[in-house]
Amino acid sequence: MTADPRAFVDEYVAAAAAADRARYLALFDDNVVVRDEGRTHRGLTEVRRWLDHVPPVEYDVREVFGTGAVCRAVAEVSGDFPGSPVTLRFTFDRDARGAITRLEITPALPEAPRGPAKHRPVPDRPARSTP
Repeated sequence: MTADPRAFVDEYVAAAAAADRARYLALFDDNVVVRDEGRTHRGLTEVRRWLDHVPPVEYDVREVFGTGAVCRAVAEVSGDFPGSPVTLRFTFDRDARGAITRLEITPALPEAPRGPAKHRPVPDRPARSTP
C-alpha cells in the first residue's frame, strides 16, 4: 500500500482521468462501497455501472490529509456536467493491500469568506451611574 496519502490520491486521480477503466477499477476491492450524489454502489459490478454514467472530468487537487489507510482529498472537478466546476471532498478507506474499500464523494464545505469581517454596530448603551 502507498502509505503517503498524496501519492495515493495522485494515483487515484491519474487512473480516474485515464481512458483505461480497468486501471481505475483495479484500485478497488471487490466489495467496495462507493457513495456519490446520494447513491450507494456496492461491489465492482455496481461501480462499473456507476462509472458508465460519470463523464470525463479533470481534477485539480487542492488538499490531501489523513493516513495511508484513511485519507481525504479536496479537489476542484471540472467537465461537461451541470454546475462545473465543483469542489468535492473524496474520503477513502483502504485495506492492508491498498485497495479502496470505501469511497465517499461529497460537496466540499464552502470556504470561509476572505477579506475584512463585517461588523455590526453596537447600539449605544446608557452610561452606568455609580450609586
